[in-house]
Order: sequence, then C-alpha cells, then structure tokens
Amino acid sequence: MALKNTADRKVRSLTKIAGGTSYAVTIPIEYIRELKWRGKQKLEVKLYQDRIIIRDWKP
Repeated sequence: MALKNTADRKVRSLTKIAGGTSYAVTIPIEYIRELKWRGKQKLEVKLYQDRIIIRDWKP
C-alpha cells in the first residue's frame, strides 16, 4: 500500500465505539511520539468553543 500524502494524514474520521455512547478519533503516531504519550495514559479532554482540546492529565 502506498504512503498517503502528508496533508491527507491530518484528516481523520470519527468512529462510533460499541454501545454507541462514545466516539473515537485516531491520532497520527508522529503527534503521539512528539508529545511522548504512552498507551493507557490519562488525558484531559476539554470542549473549548468549536474545538476539542486533548492534553496530558495533571493531578
């Protein structure tokens, strides 16, 4: 399979999770590596005007 164009990698689709009460969006691996996030890491999800902000959880 050919590699996608960099502009195409920024467009993601919204996926409904089983049960229908939650949704998921995949995040490009380059972003995860740059932020040094790990699997099962706690993240804060915040709605700000017309955006969703995802950042590291601070206790």
